[in-house]
Amino acid sequence: MKYTAILMDLDGTLLGMDEDLFTKAYFKRLCKKLAPHGYDPDRLIGVIWKGTKAMVENHGEQTNEEVFWRVFAEEYGEEALKDYPIFVDFYENEFDEARSACETMPEIKDMVDALQAKGYRLIIATNPIFPSIATRKRITWARLDPDMFELVTTYENSTSGKPNLSYYQEILGKLGLLPEECLMVGNDAHEDGVARSLGMDVFLFPRFLINRKNEDISSFPQGGPRELLTYLEETEC
Repeated sequence: MKYTAILMDLDGTLLGMDEDLFTKAYFKRLCKKLAPHGYDPDRLIGVIWKGTKAMVENHGEQTNEEVFWRVFAEEYGEEALKDYPIFVDFYENEFDEARSACETMPEIKDMVDALQAKGYRLIIATNPIFPSIATRKRITWARLDPDMFELVTTYENSTSGKPNLSYYQEILGKLGLLPEECLMVGNDAHEDGVARSLGMDVFLFPRFLINRKNEDISSFPQGGPRELLTYLEETEC
């Protein structure tokens, strides 16, 4: 086979999602959870975005988890780290309510089953800015089993984020893969498309396409689950 590994984005690719709607639903519930503990919603959201930016720009000296909580402590003081269990409880419970902003697509399960049956190494290459519990839940919202995947990138096991090329290089290094034996499947023209510059091929799902930079995506193969399987059949001939 030309490809041995299929890297797949999660939000907007395997799980139907309007990113803006989901973000609003997520922050609404998180702020409601934290407000009784003295966290002003506007400031909390600002700190989370600052921590997210730091994770994306991370270059490997710490895990994304360590980077996020370092930013959190810098903003709120070290004593605020005692509230970490509240965040864990949020992801275990209220986070599920944000599922209402997502869409399950039945054809996705059939596609992943087919890829697995063909022997591809499957990787969830989602931006690792969430803890494992939140990422695994979103995988189950897509009616997929997290254990089907050889690697699921989360903030605990990653040291950078999309579109940082270090993110993709870290995956390749961990799994002993070459760029040319990987296909990246995603819905973000820049964050997923940037993998091309390392030598990966990229296939775009346009249904929930994100193209903030208005990039020319005409050279990318595109389509839904059926088109992806057809593309692979034609490519592997």
